Amino acid sequence: MNDTICALATALGGALGIIRISGAQSLEILSRVFSKDISNAQPNTIHYGHIKNGSEILDECMVSIFRTPHSYTGEDSVEISCHGSRYILNKVLELLVQHGCRMAGPGEFTMRAYLNGKMDLSQAEAVADLIASTSKASHHLAMSQLKGGVSSELSRLRGQLLKLTSLLELELDFSDHEDLEFADRSELLSLAQHIDAHITHLAKTFETGQALKDGIPVAIVGAPNVGKSTLLNALLNEERAIVSDIQGTTRDTIEDTIQIEGITFRFIDTAGIRHTSDTIEQMGIDRSMEAAQKAKVILMMTEPGVPYPDIPVRENQTLIRIENKTEAFQAKYGIGLDTLRQQLLDAVPQTADSEVIISNARHYQALIKANESLSRVINGLHQQLSGDLISEDLRQVLSELAEITGEGQITPNEVLNNIFQHFCVGK
Repeated sequence: MNDTICALATALGGALGIIRISGAQSLEILSRVFSKDISNAQPNTIHYGHIKNGSEILDECMVSIFRTPHSYTGEDSVEISCHGSRYILNKVLELLVQHGCRMAGPGEFTMRAYLNGKMDLSQAEAVADLIASTSKASHHLAMSQLKGGVSSELSRLRGQLLKLTSLLELELDFSDHEDLEFADRSELLSLAQHIDAHITHLAKTFETGQALKDGIPVAIVGAPNVGKSTLLNALLNEERAIVSDIQGTTRDTIEDTIQIEGITFRFIDTAGIRHTSDTIEQMGIDRSMEAAQKAKVILMMTEPGVPYPDIPVRENQTLIRIENKTEAFQAKYGIGLDTLRQQLLDAVPQTADSEVIISNARHYQALIKANESLSRVINGLHQQLSGDLISEDLRQVLSELAEITGEGQITPNEVLNNIFQHFCVGK
């Protein structure tokens, strides 16, 4: 954290390249290779000049100045906008290292932002999700998390847990004073159940979050030769799957993605489902059944005279039946595709813009563990266990939630302050 670090912040190959420097010596080090002294430059200013290697001018550039704490990392920072030549960018980085910088490690700028209190862990993870976003839906999820949606929700839960912990501490610390009034166990139980329901709801959004982030999985299933591969090709607008009159052509799952109104759908073309003695084809059929079980949407295809396949559909799956080669739907000619696209959009879980959606597997696991610990709290309250035993499980709940944001656990001072600010401890 005491080093001044530098790295290329843009991909190679463009017309321009940006080099980022962060650390206490950022401005001093840059001044050693810049055509003017900017060590005392005002924050939020841009300076034109040249990067120099001795008397040799490497490039003309623009330099943006950021002063602590108003920078991405919370430290003094500089961004150098150069021409995008690989030679120029590498040479500038080489010069910066020669004059006191260290090359940054992967994610080190964002790690410093976290360590300097510019963001919590969930927001830091959102940076990577934002960079990796490939659709409107995944971008929206990442932006919501980056702006603190998850953090705010967990902060509210933490406040409720603080209240519950404070009530238990009152019971423990003042149990010998008969003249004091405490919340009864029914109030504690009601509060714990309310928090439990909230955490459970958050955890349940993970399936939706994963689907919106990675794409809605859609399995195309049906008997051989009903048009599954033709439908996939029509949706993708390219010859992705082999189309043949010979039964059993598709022997493995074929996957590809498309976007419909900003939502990514992952289509899986599966082997035709039928009874067969061909071992290889049967393996493909088994994979078809497996893909159908994992999919969020099942496109069950048939054609006149051919029955729909007997495939179990889970409660949280959407089933769309398609009778191909009819007047209403012909995959080969694109007839009915617009209606199908709308049906797919209708199958996307509907969420309010303000609703917090969990899309990170680490966050989901932490919520599940917190829920398990909170269940022990609720059971302890039902069984009239002593407050010290229940408090231990409560602290475990807080520890699991703190894993998501990197926030510290509730301290004794916080509990004490909450007691005297919000509760009457005497008649």
